[in-house]
Amino acid sequence: MSDELDPEIAALLNSATSDASEERYDLKAAELKMKAKEDYENRTSAGRSIHEVDLSLTEFAPIEKPFLETPSEVFNDPAYYKTALSNENQSAQRVHQILSKYLTCKDPKDRTVYRQQIVTAYWELLRGMAGKAGDPNLAMPKRMMLRYAVLLPSLFRPEQKDFFSTFKIKNETNEPVLYVDEWFKEIAAGRMNNSMTDEAKAVHTKNMSADEAASAEQSRLMQLQSKNSGKLQNAENILNIKENERAMLETELRTKIDNIMDHPVVMGYEPHKSALSEFQRKTFAEITDYLHRLSKNDKELAKAFSEYQEAKEVFDNVQNKMQSGGPAITITNDTEAVKTEFDTVRQMAKMTIGRQGNQFPVFTREFYHCTEKGTGVRENVIEVLRWIESLDPGVFHRVHKNVPNRIVPYTLLVPTYGDRGFCWEPFDRYNRVTSRGRIVVPMYPRDLQIAVLTAVADLRWQVAKEKASYYWMEEGLTGQYFQHFEQNKLKGDVKEYFIEDYILWMTKESTGVQRLDRDVRGIFWRNIPFPKALKEDLRKRSLVYDELCKKDANREMSDGY
Repeated sequence: MSDELDPEIAALLNSATSDASEERYDLKAAELKMKAKEDYENRTSAGRSIHEVDLSLTEFAPIEKPFLETPSEVFNDPAYYKTALSNENQSAQRVHQILSKYLTCKDPKDRTVYRQQIVTAYWELLRGMAGKAGDPNLAMPKRMMLRYAVLLPSLFRPEQKDFFSTFKIKNETNEPVLYVDEWFKEIAAGRMNNSMTDEAKAVHTKNMSADEAASAEQSRLMQLQSKNSGKLQNAENILNIKENERAMLETELRTKIDNIMDHPVVMGYEPHKSALSEFQRKTFAEITDYLHRLSKNDKELAKAFSEYQEAKEVFDNVQNKMQSGGPAITITNDTEAVKTEFDTVRQMAKMTIGRQGNQFPVFTREFYHCTEKGTGVRENVIEVLRWIESLDPGVFHRVHKNVPNRIVPYTLLVPTYGDRGFCWEPFDRYNRVTSRGRIVVPMYPRDLQIAVLTAVADLRWQVAKEKASYYWMEEGLTGQYFQHFEQNKLKGDVKEYFIEDYILWMTKESTGVQRLDRDVRGIFWRNIPFPKALKEDLRKRSLVYDELCKKDANREMSDGY
């Protein structure tokens, strides 16, 4: 009887050993990947300022409880109206007089006149109140007036009052979505710069006092710090990416080496162990490849660390200069900055409404027709932004040195009856790398989803235009769209056409309903791509999307040559 095993049994044993080895390796790799994912997801943003851009975040966190379970009693306060108007400038008395006439007037013509007069008087009242937004002791009726334009609670319907009483006062989301009073508070504290305007004020230091000159120097250093902050954040982000890449390579390498060193005992020939399996021998070439990749990563990591060190030294140097100025020039409540920002915010409010829209500045049941989910409170707006990002994953990405940085813009919620949001600035003029842009959204639109979409579409257009710079009509997203615009001899504002097409792209094309021109669909498919899973779902619905997916595959193949 031969001591050799039957060839079929030997082959079966080798296969089982190889399969078991592969299975152990796959399980170990899966465990490591799962742990890495858990570590990433467990990185909490608790205590993080809304002004700090956390480049590790990839999406908005779902809001499980958007409203208070125990409603506030602020709108039930019988002295609400009196408190809101007390201790204000002369405009408070004027607002009271005009509003009284408006509410009691029966003549439609006179009512129209009073309605127009309220607009001017009310905004002058807010001008005096804006500087107080940073006061932690500001009376709640005044804050609600700034935030929601609620001047007189009797203008609510009962169910509307109950609904507004459930709005959360504090920003529990830690997202840069702010109400008007919060916006002014951050400006006054110096944590946010004034919104960019076309006219920049010239600074003359010759006739300045010592305090004014020191304040101007502090402002200059803050701008420099903002600029250097972007470089530092981006350098640190690249360094983190390279370190994470090294950790993954080392983990994979260690796992493969452990796999090679795993020698199961040969059954019947204990304690002797088996030779390397076919699967183990294959890993030799893979280990060599990982070593080459690790060597390349090490060079890139060393360069990234050097750039990070340089950026950190510059940042610390500016920080030390700012601190050496002493507490006398530390901005704690910059009322001048708030006054400047107030004029900008008023202009923003007008833009959400448009020339033909309803300019009435006070909340009233007469003009409020929103649903609960359609009201532009912070939590609802964030949910719309989350939906947008789920369909357009790159919407908030800005690429620097081939690294996409997710940077959510500051979002100002203005209590107007406007229908369109817009982008005020795509990024800070002093920090184009990691600064937040600024978009504005009306709180009481006919369709909140469309209002937010118009703002995000405007942001996308402006970021792409700034990226292409002088060649915006030729290169990138704006260049391709502009060429389509010219070829079809369309008339009007090219950006407005883009915004309307973006809305169709997000609301119709994402569901398989074809509403866009064929060329526009191709431009958006390449430059504003849907997630891969959605693309695969769409290609099953129509040959149009299937053809676009095939073109994607062809481009991927051609990129390899």
